[in-house]
Amino acid sequence: MPKRLPSLSGYGVTWSANKRVAIGALVITALLAIAATAAWFSGNGEHSQNAKTPPAAGSSSPSEAAPAPAAGSGSVPKPPQIAEPVAFAKAAAQMLWSYDTRDTSRDQQLAGMQAWMTKETKYADWTSVSGQVPDPLLWSRMADQDQHATGTVTEGHYPSAFKQALADDPSAITKAYIYVVTVNGKQQIEWKKGGGGAEDRAVTLAVQCRPNHDCSLVAIAPSVTQ
Repeated sequence: MPKRLPSLSGYGVTWSANKRVAIGALVITALLAIAATAAWFSGNGEHSQNAKTPPAAGSSSPSEAAPAPAAGSGSVPKPPQIAEPVAFAKAAAQMLWSYDTRDTSRDQQLAGMQAWMTKETKYADWTSVSGQVPDPLLWSRMADQDQHATGTVTEGHYPSAFKQALADDPSAITKAYIYVVTVNGKQQIEWKKGGGGAEDRAVTLAVQCRPNHDCSLVAIAPSVTQ
């Protein structure tokens, strides 16, 4: 069996210290007092993903469909024009769980993912996102096997700790309008000679949605929080 990509949401995840400080101190300081949320910034947790049967055809809703691919980024879709945090996080998760080494180079994959990032560099944790992509050698071996995957989103929500923090201090979000969203779904992976399988996926994302602006991706949390 060829070596396959674990997922573009759980490969080499790290949340850099300077970004943890910026996000924690300037965005959602109230979350730091909550033990479950502190794990998002500590990097100590690791989420598990269990293999499941493939999702039924047509199981994703039209609102979760990926937009058209961006020029120069292979099969990676362009970021959608969405101003609602949960909807954007669901689209971002689907993007992260989908890839196609048959028509997309590693550089194209990275370029396509980077287009989803916030342009506010003091908040953007590109390391946590780019770290999802395997090294060039592994990507090349995956391409030799025509490996590709399709993500399907089942639901997205604000974790309870994040909702409680907002309830305790509603004004905290207005510092940078960064929201924490957990998304659940499935990933169907296929390769040469009929190989393939499906796995459950879950990821917690930080997304920025300023008023009157489309949302953008800030970071991938080091652990999944429900």
